[in-house]
Amino acid sequence: MDIGSAKLIAAGISAIAAGGAAIGLGLIFGNYFAGAFRNPAVEAKLFTKLILGVALTEALGLFAIVISFYLVFAS
Repeated sequence: MDIGSAKLIAAGISAIAAGGAAIGLGLIFGNYFAGAFRNPAVEAKLFTKLILGVALTEALGLFAIVISFYLVFAS
């Protein structure tokens, strides 16, 4: 196997993490809605945790995409 093939395989594997971030976002929003509908009184408290969770999950997804692009286009 040459270096070019190994770089593309590594980039594909690191791009899978972006799919994991999308699944994580779905879980975060689903659990937020379930908690907010069960107990509307704590919706404001849950919303701040929702925003933090979304920001961290999106950051991990973006890091995965950046690493994937770096592996493909770096020399």
